[in-house]
Amino acid sequence: MTPEPIAARLRSLPVETIQGRKVPVAVGLRARLLGLAGLRREEVGVGLLIPRCSSVHTCGMRFALDLVFLDAGRRVLAVRCGVSPFRVVSFRAADAVLEVPAGQGGEFHWRGD
Repeated sequence: MTPEPIAARLRSLPVETIQGRKVPVAVGLRARLLGLAGLRREEVGVGLLIPRCSSVHTCGMRFALDLVFLDAGRRVLAVRCGVSPFRVVSFRAADAVLEVPAGQGGEFHWRGD
């Protein structure tokens, strides 16, 4: 089985495990600002975690995203599915946002599950 091609800018990021998935973590201004913008869907792998964040934009996205809003314990607070490019989405209580390709957000378990 061939591993999925992951964009170079995501491979160089540290990793955190969210519900059993190893996810790159956006550290630094560039990684946080760019997120997954400009990448092809097949380059993003399992997505990107943006810590200390409760609002994201989808400017420059080439595909729709599911946004998984997490609390400080990395438990799911809310999921916004199928967010189109050039949108801004917020969830005030969130401590972090996990950006995943549309269709994958439902795979995450809600707080208390």
